[in-house]
Amino acid sequence: MDDLVTERLVLHPLSAVEAERVAAGEPEDGDRWAPGYPAEGDMVGARRYVTTCAITGDPRPFGAYEIRLREDGRAVGGLGFHGAPDEDLRVSIGYGLIPSARGRGYASEALRGLLEFARESGIARVEGDADRENTASQRVMTAAGMRLFAEDEELKYYRIAWTDEGTG
Repeated sequence: MDDLVTERLVLHPLSAVEAERVAAGEPEDGDRWAPGYPAEGDMVGARRYVTTCAITGDPRPFGAYEIRLREDGRAVGGLGFHGAPDEDLRVSIGYGLIPSARGRGYASEALRGLLEFARESGIARVEGDADRENTASQRVMTAAGMRLFAEDEELKYYRIAWTDEGTG
C-alpha cells in the first residue's frame, strides 16, 4: 500500500513487522525516528495493530500509520484505524504526536489526510474520542471536521459522517 501524503507529512502504513519494532521501541537501520518516538501511545497503538493482524489478519489499509515529516522523513507520531470497517462502514481512529512535534498543526493535518482517505475508500462514518481534559485532542478533531456528538464522565466522542449530500 502506498503512503498517504499531505502538505507537510507522509502517513506511512505500517506493516506488521514495522509495527512490532514500534511496539518494542527498537528501531532498525533505516528507521528514521525523531527523539522521543515512539511515545507510549504509539507503542500501544502498534501493539493493538499487531494483535489485530494475529487474530483477524492485516486490516490494511485500515491499520496503523506512522506520521513522518516530509522535510526529513523522521517519524514524529502515529495515527490509524482501530480495525477494519464494520457492516455499516464505520471505523474508529486514534492519533498522537511526540511532545516536540505538538502545537504545529501536524495532528490536524494528519487526521484530515486520514479522513480524506477514509471517505475516498467508501467509509460512511469515522469516530474518535478524547479525555475530557484533553482539549488539544478535542481541537484536533474539530479542526479536521469532526463534531462532538456525545460525552460522559471521562470522554468526549467525536465523529464525521458522509452522505450523498455532503458532510454530516
